[in-house]
Amino acid sequence: MKVLIVGGGGREHALAWKCAQSPRVDQVFVAPGNAGTALEPKTRNLDIPADDIDALLAFATREDVKLTIVGPEGPLVAGIVDRFAAAGRACFGPSRAAARLEGSKAFTKDFLDRHRIPTAGYAAFTKETFDPDYVRAQRLPVVVKADGLAAGKGVVICETHKAAIEAAAAMLGGSFGSAGQTIVIEEFLSGEEVSFIVIASDQSVLPLATSQDHKRRDDGDRGPNTGGMGAYSPAPIVTPPLHARIMREVIEPTLRGLRADGNPYLGFLYAGLMIAADGTPNVLEFNCRFGDPETQPILMRLQSDLVDLCESALAGALEPAAARWDPRAALGVVMASGGYPDAYRQGDPISGLDAAARLPGKVFHAGTRVQGSQIVTAGGRVLCAVGLGGTVAAAQSQAYDLVHAIHWNLVQYRRDIGYRAIAYEQHERE
Repeated sequence: MKVLIVGGGGREHALAWKCAQSPRVDQVFVAPGNAGTALEPKTRNLDIPADDIDALLAFATREDVKLTIVGPEGPLVAGIVDRFAAAGRACFGPSRAAARLEGSKAFTKDFLDRHRIPTAGYAAFTKETFDPDYVRAQRLPVVVKADGLAAGKGVVICETHKAAIEAAAAMLGGSFGSAGQTIVIEEFLSGEEVSFIVIASDQSVLPLATSQDHKRRDDGDRGPNTGGMGAYSPAPIVTPPLHARIMREVIEPTLRGLRADGNPYLGFLYAGLMIAADGTPNVLEFNCRFGDPETQPILMRLQSDLVDLCESALAGALEPAAARWDPRAALGVVMASGGYPDAYRQGDPISGLDAAARLPGKVFHAGTRVQGSQIVTAGGRVLCAVGLGGTVAAAQSQAYDLVHAIHWNLVQYRRDIGYRAIAYEQHERE
């Protein structure tokens, strides 16, 4: 069978790599892909942008693609699944209506409030309704969020009321384009952040391996927010009792609520959670797709056939315990261009990829392209180096061996990915 992966980042490289391992798959197409997907067995890049739904559907129809998996949020929010379904093509992901969970933060906050799912206090504003006095009345710090899609960067944590009012004014003034036409002012939640990702098929749900990512650019969780600088799986904080509580208080009521609202959910559902000191799993955000960079370490651990899981969900036959996992931990370190998440260089030659390929672990490409005989940088997040190990510390060591083998001008990466889990492991041994 033929499989189409929509997207061109690190998540899509991992999805293509995993789908190509299925004995049922003859060919994996990636639209548009990157330099890494071009090198994978059974995999071919397409010169089709991820947001060109017409061209993607025409290609899937012409090539009789049996399964399309959508990586990024943009095409899902734009309704790619609805278009494919209308044409009788299997497309794994939520409908346009259900994808509003990611497409609009104000919609999501209202949904969570209506269905009594734990989340931070909030208020939504437009340019016409914005009230600076509301901001001044909030406890510091204050969180300001752009309502729409902002590539994981539309969240500003403000330490003063003045900074929050300025951030709100900037968003409403167009700093994030149409994504900031509405903003959400939100209570700041403290605790430990967890990524909880499931495969949902309306009334059935399959939890995937737990994970945690690092959003801040710099060591010690400092610096600006990014799309993610690294991740690891499993997350030690998610004990069996907490896992059950997340399912009971967040995932199951979310799927019930969507169904009750007439928007049944199918696809990957990512809940970004802040675990409070009392164990309450507060929803920070929903993503309507696999996380990046969580996908890379999670799929390194997945031993089941991903194509089988997706097709079972599409058929309404998803088994809640269908996934098998490598018991080892996996940890991924994102290597980014200098300047990311702000302005950054592109086109720098990457050295050491051949040497890294001879080491244990796996390097997934994100912002890369082929230029002549070289692979060069072509984005903010460029690579994700993933290691496996009996402990998170061992997985971290393997991942950084890969990182140290690779270089380009002004490369930047965190040197402490997984530090919370490693501290937990050390505490458990004492």
